[in-house]
Amino acid sequence: MQKARINLASNNIDELNQIIESIMDIAKKTKVKFNGPIPLPTKRVKLTTRKSPDGEGKASWERYEMRVHKRLIDLNIDERALRLIMRVPIPDTINISIEILE
Repeated sequence: MQKARINLASNNIDELNQIIESIMDIAKKTKVKFNGPIPLPTKRVKLTTRKSPDGEGKASWERYEMRVHKRLIDLNIDERALRLIMRVPIPDTINISIEILE
C-alpha cells in the first residue's frame, strides 16, 4: 500500500485546523491508517521599522511578527481516499504539498 505525506503551512492557525479536521474525517470514513497531525516548529518572521519616515524626532520603533504554523500528516492511502482529499477546498492562505512515498 502506498503512503502519502501531507505538509501544511499557514499563518492562520484556525484555517489550518479546519483543513486538518476535514482530512482526518476523510481518513476515518475511508478507514485508512494515519499518523498526525504532527506539529512542526513554528517559524517566526520578525520585522522592525522606524515610526517616523524622515528620521527626525523621537526614535520610536514598530515591531511586527508573523508566525508560520506547520503540520505533517502521514497516510496509508488508496486511490479513493486520495481523490477525496484532493477535492477538499484549500484557502489561498494555506500552503499544501502532497508527496507519494513507496
